[in-house]
Amino acid sequence: MRPWDGIISEDEQRAYRAAGFGKPSGIGTRPALLIIDVQYRTVGTVSRPFWESIKEFPTSCGEVGWRAVGHIATLLAEFRRRSWPVLYPYVAPKESFDAGRLAEKVPSIMTIPRKGYEFHADIAPRDGDILLPKKHPSAFFGTPLASYLIDLRADTLIVTGCTTSGCVRGTVVDAFAYNFRVLVPQDAVYDRSAVSHAVNLFDMSEKYADVMPTSDVLKVLGGVASPAAAAAR
Repeated sequence: MRPWDGIISEDEQRAYRAAGFGKPSGIGTRPALLIIDVQYRTVGTVSRPFWESIKEFPTSCGEVGWRAVGHIATLLAEFRRRSWPVLYPYVAPKESFDAGRLAEKVPSIMTIPRKGYEFHADIAPRDGDILLPKKHPSAFFGTPLASYLIDLRADTLIVTGCTTSGCVRGTVVDAFAYNFRVLVPQDAVYDRSAVSHAVNLFDMSEKYADVMPTSDVLKVLGGVASPAAAAAR
């Protein structure tokens, strides 16, 4: 069962199939992992139901975020084992002069304490990872992400983090526009709205990315040779 089954009608899904959408794009030979905005401000410092979690950080998604973190940690371990690149686009602390229109639309972002901007300890960056502070939803907008990916010769992005309907989707659409192959592990992204999460996964799956469980992503990654092995062929 896909996350959108029961939300997107069977008739609507058939309409996409009939139009030729939803075909898999596959994976390349040089994957990179993006971990977007997995900070305490989006999950809370401990796993709590949503309505409890937002008492600590109003932008928290609660326990759904903690469940996703477990899957992200599994993917991260595989990338560490394979010495593949890991990049962390993240929201930098907001200041009054650079918050942009988001501060008008969502004023609560201006009240997040510094602790909220720390990375979740289970998936925190380490030396050699690439950190990309950003001010807008897409990890490509106003950041050197594309330049880093070109330098790494990455051809495939595994996109994780939050929110599914916001920064994840914005990044996936831009990655597609830059001609990267994109995989979205459906259980390694999260959103405060279950419906928005499901609908956006469906739309990305039909147009911009291959969407599948983390377990399937790991199987796909298992078929990718290391860069050294590929170069030796």
